Amino acid sequence: MRRFGLIGFPLGHSFSVGYFADKFAREAIVDASYENFPLETIEDLPALLREKSDLCGVNVTIPYKRQVIPYLDALSEEARQIGAVNCIRIDRGRLTGYNTDAYGFRRSLETLIGTQRPDALVLGTGGASEAVRFVLESLGIRYRMVSRTAGSDRLTYDELTREIVTEHRLIVNTTPVGMYPHTNEAPALPYDAIGEGHFLFDLIYNPAQTQFLAAGEKRGARTVNGAQMLIDQADKSWEIWNS
Repeated sequence: MRRFGLIGFPLGHSFSVGYFADKFAREAIVDASYENFPLETIEDLPALLREKSDLCGVNVTIPYKRQVIPYLDALSEEARQIGAVNCIRIDRGRLTGYNTDAYGFRRSLETLIGTQRPDALVLGTGGASEAVRFVLESLGIRYRMVSRTAGSDRLTYDELTREIVTEHRLIVNTTPVGMYPHTNEAPALPYDAIGEGHFLFDLIYNPAQTQFLAAGEKRGARTVNGAQMLIDQADKSWEIWNS
């Protein structure tokens, strides 16, 4: 039996276990299992690997996409460029990190915006934002980062004016704000500046429509959640584990 799983904390929001269970049933894969491994700290990873010595691969979710890197033996070139890992292949004790978020995000983003290349706001500066930035740069999309903390390379939410939001027609939420169980929350934006020319992308997939997306849809923006991105990055992870 090949064993796979997901590390992060908390994991109550994740659909990965259900997705892989459905995938295994649909494709008649009977020699594999997938489960959640909640780690309160990334320092618990070595103990997990010792205990679950039959693990062949894991996905990595918040808040460990950057923190896991020092525990790895190697990185794919793309993961090295991005600076974040969401997929680890385990081969005879050797851990190699990959980033399949970029693959999943790009596929969903191109479906949303087509050939357009609007200026973007990227909400959040965590590990998930690294893959988003990588894809935007590869597509030639100019962007500005937005964070709760001030910095020379970012705006704070207090600095977001109607003019800035109007000029940046693509807004990508990479934060957990609005994720289950905190479904009544939304990033602090001047939503009245959003209109029919905007595209809103929320990496959250639980709930399917966050308050962020609902506010955009109400004002005529085109929106997408992270569900298809989850599927695409999971399938890419499966490909890596079985290559």
